[in-house]
Amino acid sequence: MAVQPADTVDKFIERWQSANGSERANYQLFVHELCTLLELPTPDPAREDTRDNAYVFERGVKFQHGDGSESQGFIDCYRRGTFVLEAKKVRQTGTKGFDDALLRARGQAEQYARALPAAEGRPPFLLVVDVGNVIELYAEFTRSGATYTPYPDPRSHRIQLADLRGEATRRRLRAVWLDPLALDPTRLSAKVTRDVAERLATVARVLEAAGHAPEAVAGFLSRCLFSMFAEDVGLLPKRSFVNLLESLKDKPEQFIPLVSEVWRAMDRGEFSAAVRADLLKFNGKLFKNPEVLPLDRDQIDLLLEASRADWAEVEPAIFGTLLERALDPTERHALGAHYTPRAYVERLVLPTIVEPLREDWKIAQAAALVLAGEGKLDEAQQQVRGFLKDLCEVRVLDPACGSGNFLYVTLEHETAGRRSAEPARRTRRQTRPPRIAGRVSRPASIAWHRVESPCGRDCGNGAVDRLPAVALPHARPDHAAATGSERLS
Repeated sequence: MAVQPADTVDKFIERWQSANGSERANYQLFVHELCTLLELPTPDPAREDTRDNAYVFERGVKFQHGDGSESQGFIDCYRRGTFVLEAKKVRQTGTKGFDDALLRARGQAEQYARALPAAEGRPPFLLVVDVGNVIELYAEFTRSGATYTPYPDPRSHRIQLADLRGEATRRRLRAVWLDPLALDPTRLSAKVTRDVAERLATVARVLEAAGHAPEAVAGFLSRCLFSMFAEDVGLLPKRSFVNLLESLKDKPEQFIPLVSEVWRAMDRGEFSAAVRADLLKFNGKLFKNPEVLPLDRDQIDLLLEASRADWAEVEPAIFGTLLERALDPTERHALGAHYTPRAYVERLVLPTIVEPLREDWKIAQAAALVLAGEGKLDEAQQQVRGFLKDLCEVRVLDPACGSGNFLYVTLEHETAGRRSAEPARRTRRQTRPPRIAGRVSRPASIAWHRVESPCGRDCGNGAVDRLPAVALPHARPDHAAATGSERLS
């Protein structure tokens, strides 16, 4: 895609910001001109046989009702295997009514997606367009009938028209049209996670063979991994940890004192002489006792290779992968510590845990909307609070959690659901996560699990919405598999 001149984008935005006609009058022209702006193919002429209508306006679908009857519906814009687009023209911009209208449009788009012929499959994206104002993105990459969730997250799924000035926003929309599955974060994450874990597991095996306790090795590597992640997402100065490692390759005897100094500064939130920068304070106790193990040059090189990965793309499930790679095949089988790919995990987790919770949320949400429409705002809030309270009481136990990936994926989906519900309370107070527990039989497994769980963070600038939590005390030895409820700090 050629870089669009700023005046071309500005003219598009100015033209459509002043459009106040009805949805029906303007939405097709808006989509057509948006495609032209982004250098995308425009919808084709529709044909009588819907099987031929792979990319059209007003794509017909049939709804099957419980009494055996059928009714006809029309998708505003449809691209097979890509998206369902539902257009609106909401005149209450910036109000609660505006949010409610777009929420109803999203529900309508999901009904259209579910009504598509099974042979075509569900598209990975829903687009909700308020003509001339915003575009909302919802995704469901498994295409298995699960609920569509805000993409990439509930805080940034809404694209304002003015956001089209950003090159990254235009690239994202082009990808939705041309290669939607490339936006699935789990695809790249899985490969990067495995490659990095291979290198780090080599270090883990060497350190354990040298006589270091498994808990100490796991804690040390966890701090290394978190430091790499933090610098890639902007919580540490750019390349600060990488540059430190590079400077220590030829001076491994300085590794322990300098890395210890950095981690103590991260724990306290103070100036670090080793990286010459003021550092943020990282709570959660990961750096409370920053034991550093001795590494030789080859092992520092392995850390450096891992640090060069794009850590914004590495899943916190790397700690489970690292556990698997660090075990010999016999021990791995005994622990059940096989790293199960996310797609396989979701085949079990989604229908048994996540989807029932989402259905409960839909019921609570619908009831809250009805009450709010009747002016009973306190009762509407109570509906949402009741759902969140029940959600926090959910308990999940994996009796042989191995690498912990089933628990990680479960908590990640639950966290996304909680984020979707919490804004409806119109309060900044957050709920605690549900009670997640696993049984393990190797001490190092517990240390790795303590940093595997995802937890949403704002970090002051809204730039980071995914961090591995650094205190998850719910992985227990197999003789004490009790659940815990400590809030992730």
